Amino acid sequence: MRLGSRSFAANGRIPEEFAAGVRGEAGPVPGPNQSPHLAWSDFPSGTKSFALICHDRDVPSKADDVNQPDRKVPYDLPRVDFYHWVLVDIPVGVTSLEEGVDSESFVPKGKPLGPTKHGRRGMNSYGDWFAGDPAMAGDYGGWDGPWPPSNDERLHHYVFTIYALDVPALDVPERFGGSEVLAAIKGHVLDSASWTGTYALCRDARP
Repeated sequence: MRLGSRSFAANGRIPEEFAAGVRGEAGPVPGPNQSPHLAWSDFPSGTKSFALICHDRDVPSKADDVNQPDRKVPYDLPRVDFYHWVLVDIPVGVTSLEEGVDSESFVPKGKPLGPTKHGRRGMNSYGDWFAGDPAMAGDYGGWDGPWPPSNDERLHHYVFTIYALDVPALDVPERFGGSEVLAAIKGHVLDSASWTGTYALCRDARP
């Protein structure tokens, strides 16, 4: 199975047009946040649907130093996953997603969950991040792109994975995120493929 993108090269930098956060004069500001192009092929003949997950594998495990102007997030701080795109029940006839099809801006309180023409939206991790902010809290559905800490010494890697499944729809709750999808697809994955991009707001971030 193969996955690719016209929006950015494999292991290359994700352009700002697909980012939720970009550099501003006084610090990070909301970015264009368009969902990137993806296309997949060479999947098994028994495929009945697809699931798509994008996660950042380099998110700090502790937020104490995040975006603090007087210090950096240490490179060697342990990291955790942060989900940026969770989309399931993608019809078997859909083999690509055009730029902007699942997001065209960063929406405070998030975009709706549920069915779309190109699949069923799950929750990304911005809902957890903004949970304590009344102006931003909500269920963040669909694509919301990179917005890593502006002071993080580590370059962030965004891993897009498409799964070919042997079921037409996944058994997940009405409100579901990446972890629920990963649990639900166990035993149903016929094949998968990944495509990775990078992004950083810290000018001296390193891989």
